[in-house]
Amino acid sequence: MTDHSPFWYFVHNKTAMTTLTSWFVAQSIKVALGVLREKRFNFKWFVGTGGFPSSHVAGVTGLATAIAFSDGVASSLFTVTLMFAIVVICDAQGVRYSTGKQAEILNKMLDDIYWQKQIKEDRLKEFVGHTPVQVIAGMIVGFIVAFTAYLF
Repeated sequence: MTDHSPFWYFVHNKTAMTTLTSWFVAQSIKVALGVLREKRFNFKWFVGTGGFPSSHVAGVTGLATAIAFSDGVASSLFTVTLMFAIVVICDAQGVRYSTGKQAEILNKMLDDIYWQKQIKEDRLKEFVGHTPVQVIAGMIVGFIVAFTAYLF
């Protein structure tokens, strides 16, 4: 038996690669859509949060689906990853989306105050959450990547 490095084992772990690939595909779609929409490349689209599709949701969906294929849906590990995915999905669509809306309102308030020359503050990041369509698209990406990895 050949001893391999921990990195070798990691890159040959189908579940890990499915999860990372799901995230990477979703982020790549965001970049491609951004380039098509704005006719320019912005590296922030690749590493930033928010947008279509949700890479967080794609990653956890890919993870849960990969565990379902590798360990079965009756396994405890699948239950843990499913619950983890549900929390991330709810957070991506609910809490983070609401946070972005609040940031948008606060930024408008700061603009009003700034133009009245009373205060200068940094703008808050508004694009932190996902719409339901972005979440569903992320789930579809995660499923497709996991199905592709485990069925072909």
